[in-house]
Amino acid sequence: MLSTKDKEKIMAGKAVISLTTGLEDPERVTVAFLVALGAAEQGRPTLMFLTKEATRLALGGVATAVACDGCPPLADLVARYAKAGGRYFVCPICFEARTLDRQQLIEGAELSGTIPMWQWIGDEGATTFSY
Repeated sequence: MLSTKDKEKIMAGKAVISLTTGLEDPERVTVAFLVALGAAEQGRPTLMFLTKEATRLALGGVATAVACDGCPPLADLVARYAKAGGRYFVCPICFEARTLDRQQLIEGAELSGTIPMWQWIGDEGATTFSY
């Protein structure tokens, strides 16, 4: 049985959510944001690694869809994630391939690749999810 102190250590562990999908699949994006938001709002240092079409979600005004009846609006999830201190590493190769404007990056987003992601994870590791 885990002690309270051990449980707190587990809860403080980092979370990384890798997302490759953009608004072509808003339900998948919504699930990824819900998982990231759950971690961030529980106090876990949380990073979303956005690649491929998901890079567009790091631009202001893009994540505005509502995936389904009863699904929360993506704009609300993005705002809550920012408030909880969530961060985004946006694949610079994917971003540049789409000729996107880095001046339009949302709060908490930066162009950073795999090496900075591994440095952020560090030696203690992280819980990961991929969408």
